[in-house]
Amino acid sequence: MSDSSSGGSLIIAAVVLALSIVTASFILKGSIDNGATQLAAVAGEMQAVTAKLAAAPSAPGQAARPSRPGRPDPSKKYEVEIGAAPTKGPDGAAIQIVEFSDFQCPFCRRVGPTLAQIEEEYGDKVQLAFKHMPLSMHTKARPAHKAAQAAAMQGKFWEMHDLIFADQRSMSEEKYLEYAGQLNLDMDQFKKDMASPGIEALISSDMAQASKLGVTGTPAFFVNGRFLSGAQPFPAFKALIDEELN
Repeated sequence: MSDSSSGGSLIIAAVVLALSIVTASFILKGSIDNGATQLAAVAGEMQAVTAKLAAAPSAPGQAARPSRPGRPDPSKKYEVEIGAAPTKGPDGAAIQIVEFSDFQCPFCRRVGPTLAQIEEEYGDKVQLAFKHMPLSMHTKARPAHKAAQAAAMQGKFWEMHDLIFADQRSMSEEKYLEYAGQLNLDMDQFKKDMASPGIEALISSDMAQASKLGVTGTPAFFVNGRFLSGAQPFPAFKALIDEELN
């Protein structure tokens, strides 16, 4: 090979390399910008597949798949008491979804649109109940749960619920007071209820119930008593709901 052709090859190679680097930089930027959304989607799909595999019946003559020790078994039905939990939807609905949630948990926030889609598609066939489960790792969670339950005492739980989840970066008691003002709550009563031992006891009772059921993370759902773990996509809920309705 001549020196000129060799040099030309090197130049072409350099140009290709440069173009590759530039292209990679744009791809990387796009990946960074969209990475969280893509990872959430992938994680949701993986959770859905895992849930379906766990719930699927074993082949004839094959032993049933064991659930993870200490955790609820997706193939079983559990008695989950509603108690004084805030609910949305009619009592006696064909489908009862009990959610154990943490206001500081990003996955609990992420599942919100899925729950809204369930409400829109199934209407009065579904009742959603909220259970308090502030995780110890989330140091701002418990005051948020107190604020939501204090709002519930004045009939505004779901409104406070939505405001807190809408801005998890601004979780503070000052912010909850601001939200209470927006919701036209009796401020003196709201402050009194936030400090109430009764609300503290209710939150602790929900957490004890979660522990008894084997729930260790949030969000966790029981669809007519059947366990569904994590911020699952709509199809995972739909599969369980339709099976229960049929």
